[in-house]
Amino acid sequence: MRERALAAVEHYVDILPLDDDGAAAEIRRRGIDILVDLKGFTQGGRLGIFARRPAPVQVSYLGFPGSVAGVGIDYAIADAVVAPASSDAVYEEKIVRLPRCYQSNDNRRPRPERPAARAGLGLPEEGIVFAAFHQAPKIRADAFAAWMEILRRVEASVLWLGPQEEAAAQNLRRAAQASGIAPERLVIAPKMPMADHLARLAAADIALDCTPCNGHTTTSDALWAGVPVVTVRGTSFAGRVSESLLQSVGLPELVADDLDAFVRLTDALARDGNRLSVLRHHLLAARDRAPLFDTAGLTRDLEAALAAMLA
Repeated sequence: MRERALAAVEHYVDILPLDDDGAAAEIRRRGIDILVDLKGFTQGGRLGIFARRPAPVQVSYLGFPGSVAGVGIDYAIADAVVAPASSDAVYEEKIVRLPRCYQSNDNRRPRPERPAARAGLGLPEEGIVFAAFHQAPKIRADAFAAWMEILRRVEASVLWLGPQEEAAAQNLRRAAQASGIAPERLVIAPKMPMADHLARLAAADIALDCTPCNGHTTTSDALWAGVPVVTVRGTSFAGRVSESLLQSVGLPELVADDLDAFVRLTDALARDGNRLSVLRHHLLAARDRAPLFDTAGLTRDLEAALAAMLA
């Protein structure tokens, strides 16, 4: 990915060795018109550079699901689902809403196919496999309780979790047992390179979202792999991302209003093999048709938005 990015630009300047003052000075020297932050308030961010106002237009995009306030950001790029009109009052930045889902996706990635067998992944060959490849800090007690209720209702099903630290894995298994679910019905996947992960992800039947912070790339990865995702409508940018992604692949019906509805929707879907097959084929076709995976189209939308900021 890094090599592809470098090959696509005319100039590349590494500011990693520079402190914030030095980086800001270099940006001013080069006459950068628009400076875009992709990290926000996350580990490794360089918001101190933006606080020094080295560019006339400063923008936040993609990396932080919310307002990046207090550091001189002028615009936040979003869409009408993750940041509806009601968000304007709580953003310091001016929200620029793209005409489609804000999230960028690479439609040149490998296209995984559903494996003929699942045993090699530590999964049962029969029964529903629910995938939830979320980082441990996102797994809240109420969402986990909903997942356990789904396992209780859908016999012989398993919950396939993403890689976890040993302490987190033990805590999750203990919480399952306390909910009356056998701990062995939680399958912890090992860490893998991204291409291998996408390939294995296609073995899942249904992906379960978390709340109040949704899966973001976790959701789009599952959709790209042909796995339908069931989510809960949220009240913040971070909690509306999966709704935006599902709308962008033409599956708004997989958005539940609350956790009780989330359980009912997932239970019904798990019992309807024909519907699952239809959804999977819909998502495979969406790789070439849906706005979510229209990389060139999103590029044009971003270009238009950035040009308008300079107008």
